[in-house]
Amino acid sequence: MYRLRIPLWMWFMPLAMMALPAVALAAEPAAEPLTQESIKAVTLTANNIWMMICAGLVFLMHLGFATLESGLCRSKNTVNILTKNVVIVAIGILTYFIVGFNLMYPGEALGFVEGSHKLFGFAGFGLEAPAAGDVSPAYAKGSGYTYWTDFLFQAMFAATAATIVSGAVAERIKLMPFLLFSTLFVAVCYPIVGSWKWGLGWLNTMGFHDFAGSTLVHSVGGWGALAGVIVLGPRLGKYTADGRVNPIPGHNMPLAVIGVLLLWLGWFGFNGGSVLSGDPAQTSFVLVTTCLAAAAGGIAALFTSYFALGNPDLSMCLNGILAGLVGITAGADVISPNMAVLVGAIAGIIVVFSVIGLDKLRLDDPVGAVSVHLACGIWGTLAAGIFGYDNILSAEATKKAFLPQLLGVAACGAVTFAFALAAFSAIKATIGLRVGPDEEMEGLDIGEHGMEAYPSFGSGSMGMVSSAPVTRSAGVKASAVTA
Repeated sequence: MYRLRIPLWMWFMPLAMMALPAVALAAEPAAEPLTQESIKAVTLTANNIWMMICAGLVFLMHLGFATLESGLCRSKNTVNILTKNVVIVAIGILTYFIVGFNLMYPGEALGFVEGSHKLFGFAGFGLEAPAAGDVSPAYAKGSGYTYWTDFLFQAMFAATAATIVSGAVAERIKLMPFLLFSTLFVAVCYPIVGSWKWGLGWLNTMGFHDFAGSTLVHSVGGWGALAGVIVLGPRLGKYTADGRVNPIPGHNMPLAVIGVLLLWLGWFGFNGGSVLSGDPAQTSFVLVTTCLAAAAGGIAALFTSYFALGNPDLSMCLNGILAGLVGITAGADVISPNMAVLVGAIAGIIVVFSVIGLDKLRLDDPVGAVSVHLACGIWGTLAAGIFGYDNILSAEATKKAFLPQLLGVAACGAVTFAFALAAFSAIKATIGLRVGPDEEMEGLDIGEHGMEAYPSFGSGSMGMVSSAPVTRSAGVKASAVTA
């Protein structure tokens, strides 16, 4: 019988192959030790990648706003709503590029430094040419991002403030006057108020804390929305002569759900990016408190609607998720996970009763922007002073932290509401603000754009909608979720 003979050297071949990597490494010259400069460069790259991802997530929130607002309004106004939400992003970026960025962050040359009490400053139009400090670890006192990343991330926030107003004035405002208001709001009001804290202005000196913008973004947008609702008046047929509320439900709840889930996802960038670095401990902590508050807000609003309205309202549950997100945004970096659940749950309760209360005041907000962004933005800002880590230890610490929060809410609210009320009133008195009754009944898609969102379905979106009262035992609108 034939025997297979294996040479002796072949038995050692596997061992030799296993040793090759070690031999190769030994042959290579020793790697140079990491220097402080190389560590800073690697950290800058990692932080910038995280910040740019977060800017993309905040940008994605505008898709959430668009789908949520269009889903909660009638189909005959879908094209108009989508147009507003698309153009607002462009307006926000361009106006922030031209004047907004340098209004919000005037720079040390104008005295906006730690300890200053500045109310206003302007560093000039546009963005600067590339400079060595703009893209080095030294920019923004070593915060870990470049000048360009800073602008891009902040521009996404600016566009969000104007988008909040869009939902509150939906279904009866003219397109061009609304875009004019948005331009003024984002170019002037939002960055000046924001500079009081984030630009190292007087609120920052007072100890005001607003981590990612419960007040500086959300309640600023909410005050603008409230002014618009007051100046415009309610939609035709929303309230009857005898004081009853006529629900005007949205046409597509699946779109509304998609919108809320997109916003929840985008909030990871909104709050997570506000750490302004990829610091693993701080970023992961902020994402946990953000997510917990959103979940608690949704559950609290669902059960509150069940006991207050007689049914577990899906729109209120969606409302509660966004309320929890807005509520935790001011203190996501200083509120413990346990307290984040409480803050989110209280926001979910607040938003339900705010929606009911606005209807009783005959303030028609089709998507609940005032309830979520204003009411819960105020609550979240105050909660940061009540439940912050250092504040819950003693009554004295809570008092010291709470008063600047209250002052910040009052100051930002007074200036923003006055600005928005004046701007809407001036536009109404000059070029007009609201569409005519016939156009409102026919739908803004046809009247403002000459097209329909769903032309292939029956009569499309141009069919007339009756304004006859629709009874509902709860007496409030069926869909009132923010956009």
